[in-house]
Amino acid sequence: MKNYVIALDQGTTSSRAVLVDKKGIIQGVAQEEYPQHYPKEKWVEHDPLDIWNSQINMFRELLETKKVSLDDVAALGITNQRETTILWDRKTGEPVYNAIVWQCRRTADFCQQLKKWGLEEKVQSKTGLKIDAYFSASKIRWILDNVGGAREMAERGELCFGTVDTWLIWKLTGGKVHVTDYTNASRTMLYNIHDLAWDKELLELMEIPRAILPEVKGCSEILGMTDKKVCGAEIPIAGLAGDQQAALFGQMCLGEGCVKNTYGTGCFMLMNTGEKPVHSENGLLTTIAWGRNGKITYALEGSIFMGGAVIQWLRDNLGIISSAPECNRLAETVEDTGGVYLVSAFQGLGSPYWDMGARAGIVGLTRGANKAHICRAALESIAYRTREIVEVMEKDSGLKLQSVKVDGGASRSNILMQFQSDILDTEVVRPASIETTALGAAYLAGLAVGFWESVEDLKVIWAEDRCFEPAMTEKRREELFAGWNHAVGRCLDWEE
Repeated sequence: MKNYVIALDQGTTSSRAVLVDKKGIIQGVAQEEYPQHYPKEKWVEHDPLDIWNSQINMFRELLETKKVSLDDVAALGITNQRETTILWDRKTGEPVYNAIVWQCRRTADFCQQLKKWGLEEKVQSKTGLKIDAYFSASKIRWILDNVGGAREMAERGELCFGTVDTWLIWKLTGGKVHVTDYTNASRTMLYNIHDLAWDKELLELMEIPRAILPEVKGCSEILGMTDKKVCGAEIPIAGLAGDQQAALFGQMCLGEGCVKNTYGTGCFMLMNTGEKPVHSENGLLTTIAWGRNGKITYALEGSIFMGGAVIQWLRDNLGIISSAPECNRLAETVEDTGGVYLVSAFQGLGSPYWDMGARAGIVGLTRGANKAHICRAALESIAYRTREIVEVMEKDSGLKLQSVKVDGGASRSNILMQFQSDILDTEVVRPASIETTALGAAYLAGLAVGFWESVEDLKVIWAEDRCFEPAMTEKRREELFAGWNHAVGRCLDWEE
């Protein structure tokens, strides 16, 4: 019997490898940040080789520091930042351009043109997505149109496209396997989530050759074997899901109506809607939650582009804090924000606005405002944006949320989680392990190889750390939220 599953958790700002034992307990984590590139205003890129090198280095470091033999690893699971787009030479494996990150807005004008052509309804009906620069399709087209020779190579079948999961599997298998899974495919704006196929009409519309696309597989099956020269042994890659879907699975949100919210670089709320996709009339996305054992589970998703990244902005750009814990400590020194609101529309606003022209703002400042008020306003901005998602999610689903399971780095903040509960008037439940994204990938991989026999085994593993309950008056809650809506109104359509 093998004792471990390893999850590779490739995120927007760091790569991690996580060691999970039979009891679902994390026995080790190796993590490394890697460079972010901003070549122009509103452009965000990663070097694909930085992604790969940081990820394989963390895999090796985890094994070394925890003294784990490869013979003791049952499977690898992979979870990844979604939508980020990479194209590489099929023969050499060399990227033809940097990875264009999900946050990048360079293709916003092209997406606006698609909307003007009246294509929004067609795209949403096929993919469940809004037309937006967030998704992969317009990024692929940009690379084909702007990198010399790329389009000609693509048309000859000499290029591979992949989101980060596909790129990692290609590298892990020594270039033998070119695949993605249902969840990542469903975020490209090219995949028909009803027919479960790359959509020919959308490919023609976006002028993207079918030959560059990966094969789409399930989330919990053996996708390929690691190359012995790369990893030191042949290990089955058996679990694969985009980060938010992996977190939904890791939170054991297996029943219809179950909801989780992940507080990472961005902030993403997903509701399990079962085996039928729910069309959103209120700015949410319809997406694939996972595909297992021949069955597809769907979800409604609210996407917030700036979650914990707003705290990074306070640290790296404003320089008013040196760490996330310092933001919490400062926020706790004031009773409230003193009327200050921070609207974190640095890359526009996602759900439910889908306003690519919105820009961030700090409003309500007085001479009495200080960095403690701004820190508190930054934390509260995450909670306000989450309430916006909850309100439309309840409308689309017809369900009233009784509780929200939370995870991700910022869910460690008690002040944020209490305010989240207050502004939602709903229980907020934090699990014993907030590493649910990595756990979800590990669970999917372990189920595929029999490391765990069934999801019933996993349900027993999930445990609660703390339940935050609302303690704010209705009057105060609505006053604060009205102020938030007023602040957001000042930031919408900033760039027309």
